[in-house]
Amino acid sequence: MYRFSYSEILEDAGTLSRERERLAFDRALDMLRTVEARGATGPERTAAIAYVQDLWNILIADLLDPENGLPEELRANLVSIGAWTMREVGEVLQAPERSLAALIEVNTSIRDGLQ
Repeated sequence: MYRFSYSEILEDAGTLSRERERLAFDRALDMLRTVEARGATGPERTAAIAYVQDLWNILIADLLDPENGLPEELRANLVSIGAWTMREVGEVLQAPERSLAALIEVNTSIRDGLQ
């Protein structure tokens, strides 16, 4: 029987968490890009934006948790990006004609940083 060391388990947990986060960003980006390309409005656009909002609500809560193991400065920077994303989501919801390009660009950068 193979026994895992504690450090191996922690390393795997971090890798799995980043992979799940990357997949969540992939889904958000697919939704945003589809809506943007189609010029979609209504429920499809709202669902894409709501997904991004939900994703960042979860991420911000995790980043603010004192148990989060990321360096404090990185956590603060990511919370700042999350706050910008939430403001942009509000603007996009208020103005259906507003482009989703900024949300796509910023969330692509964050997703790419998870690799």
